[in-house]
Amino acid sequence: MFEAFYGMVNTPFTRDVPTNKLYDSPTMQEVLGRLKYTAERQLFAVLTGDCGTGKTTTIRKFVDGLDSGIYQVLYLSDSKLTPRHFYKGLLEQLGAEAKFYRGDAKRQLHREIELMRGIHGIQPVVVVDESHLLDREMLEEVRFLLNFKMDAQSPMALILVGQSELWDRLRLQSYAAIRQRIDIQFKLVHYDRAQVGQYVESHLKYAGVSHQIFSDNALDEIHRFSGGSARLINKVCTHCLLYGSQNRHRIIDDHMVKHVIQGELS
Repeated sequence: MFEAFYGMVNTPFTRDVPTNKLYDSPTMQEVLGRLKYTAERQLFAVLTGDCGTGKTTTIRKFVDGLDSGIYQVLYLSDSKLTPRHFYKGLLEQLGAEAKFYRGDAKRQLHREIELMRGIHGIQPVVVVDESHLLDREMLEEVRFLLNFKMDAQSPMALILVGQSELWDRLRLQSYAAIRQRIDIQFKLVHYDRAQVGQYVESHLKYAGVSHQIFSDNALDEIHRFSGGSARLINKVCTHCLLYGSQNRHRIIDDHMVKHVIQGELS
């Protein structure tokens, strides 16, 4: 709808923007570098961040950048994940039918991974999204899973991804044994005002727009409303573009952003 009015060839503020067109902030570059190191060295990493800071988007960009001839990504996202379903989910992605008992399934997974690495030279990268919802039993299972060949090596790269409360839990003394096994930990942060402007500019460039649509004062209001959350930036910008096109405004100013926020997003 608004794409034609503003002369866009792509829709700018959606979740399906290609990963190579996403705004590449310094934080994103640092996180991607650490995730790549995690995959190369088969480490245990924890990625956290507040709602809307782009955790899953970051993982998508990371996965798209991996060499499929070297790595196989196994992705799980289940708020009710139990150890048995964990092994079942991974084995199914490897094309195997999981044994019923947890211990058997774990040994089966280790065998499948040894075959994958030994015969095909493929290294597994396991990503567990929404990990802040995992219960204690599942988090404890992670510790046992990584105990491989008398703890001489890790059977896989394992990345837990979740909201900030995941790290708050892991910092508790009762989780010390799990926390001590974590090799790399990093947190996604909200964008500052300058980065919000760069984010909007980057996504408009992907849409094929070379001229400015949002005024500087409009970007101030977008930053104020979103708090630097990518998800909220996308939301308010999309609503503003809809409002602007319907009212034939080529430039979106701060008054229009305030009107949209108060009328549609409050």
